[in-house]
Formats: sequence, structure tokens, C-alpha cells
Amino acid sequence: MEYKSEEEFLKAYDPSKFERLSVTADILILSVSSEESDNYRKTDKKRMSVLLVKRRDYPFKDMWCLPGGFVGYNEDLEEAPKRILKQETNLKNIYLEQLYTFGDVNRDPRMRIISTSYMALIDKSLLNESLSEDASWFDVTLMEEGNMVDMVFDNGEVTFSVKIEKHLREKTTDRYQFIVKKNDHLAFDHPRVILSGLERLRNKINYTDIVFNMMPEYFTLGELQQVYEVILNKKLLDPAFRRIIEPKVEKTDKMRTGGGHRPSVLFRYKDKD
Repeated sequence: MEYKSEEEFLKAYDPSKFERLSVTADILILSVSSEESDNYRKTDKKRMSVLLVKRRDYPFKDMWCLPGGFVGYNEDLEEAPKRILKQETNLKNIYLEQLYTFGDVNRDPRMRIISTSYMALIDKSLLNESLSEDASWFDVTLMEEGNMVDMVFDNGEVTFSVKIEKHLREKTTDRYQFIVKKNDHLAFDHPRVILSGLERLRNKINYTDIVFNMMPEYFTLGELQQVYEVILNKKLLDPAFRRIIEPKVEKTDKMRTGGGHRPSVLFRYKDKD
């Protein structure tokens, strides 16, 4: 049928003829935490942490997942993750950037749901809000061998692992296909979301200053190097790392003393604005 005007078309338009999709927002919050050393002469070891919430309802009742929820019909997509994060974890005023959109047909057993995921990199020690009862930080360790990745999650009370097979899908964009091989504790396709975020983070620290969102105002170069090593999951050579980081930091007149360590010079991020 041909219409003479847009007004005529809109009057005749019947949205019930089309299948409907639901949209959710899932939020990946990452931090780097310090694991205190038993030896006071050694620097505290850094660990990557991810914020998870325990589901109270079906589907996946009592399993862990990323903070997430449905986008309201009259809600802007960029506003939804802020509201959801506050409701699910009690955290607010965190800058979120869009990660990827996940839309596998069977990713949710309830209905056809497309999820836009968001990611934030923070220093959790600087948070002022206390977490909701169902929210918990989990240390996450990646053990990689060939194309297999074993992600181990530990919050001090609960420990579990997820095994994922990883295949390079696009060389130009460094995008991977993730196939979950073992998962008994994480709901939905959130293992893929988490690993996708960690891969994105690895790429971004090579060309952005995003890592400084995890750092306090003053830090030693050794602490900064540990954060890079945790994210990249590999040991870096000190001289090479310092050449790379030199343009991004500035030396201060502050020193860190005590704790059985030699005094260390403190640096801070060199804001380019």
C-alpha cells in the first residue's frame, strides 16, 4: 500500500505485526586490590577484582552475575546503567563507558533479550558507599594456556572457576569469539562479558591512560607496574615499562617510608588537559 504522507502512514502503522525485543544493561566494574603480604618487607601483591551480585530470583536463582536489569520503555539507554548500578549495588557517580552489545538468540531463557554492556575501571578503596547485601567483590585470576582461559573467582567465602575457549575472530579489531566450556556459578552469558571487558582493557592500556582510574593520587612506579602486570597477566621488564610510562607521570617531592621498605619516591598522573 502506498501512503500520501507520513501522517497517513503513522495512522495506519500497526506495531503488533512485529516481534518485540527486550533490552537490558549489564555493568562490568573492575578494580585492582592489594593482597597484604605476610612478609612486611615485601610489597603487597595486586589482584584484579570484579563486582558481582547474587541473584535472588529465577532464572539462575542463587547464582552470581554482573549488576544488570531491564531498560525502561521511556528511559534513555545511557541513563539505565546508572540507575541499575545504584539499585543493584548502591554505587553511584561512576563513569561508565559502553563495552559491547550481546545478542545471541538463546542468551536468556525468558525471552529474546539484547544486552548493552558497560564497563568502569575504578579504585574500590576510594569508594564512599557501602555495597548492597547481595553485592560482593571477587578477586579474578586468569590462567591462560593456548586458546583456553580458566577464570578463577574468589571473594574469601566462595570460590569457583569458569573455563572458556578463546578464538581470534577479527585480526583488524582484535575481537575474539568466546565459547564457554565449564560454568556452574555465573548467570547468563556473563563469563563472556567479563572476558570481553578484560580483553578490551588490555588493549586500551596500550593507547589510553585508563589505568590511572585505578590508581590513588600518589603512587610508586612499582605499584603502577604491578597494576599493568595484573591487567596484562604477564611480567614486564622494569626499564621497558619505565620508558613507556615516563610521559604519563610526574615525580613529586613526596616519599613513602616505613613498613620495612626503603623510602620510595611517589609519582602522580600527569594530566594532559
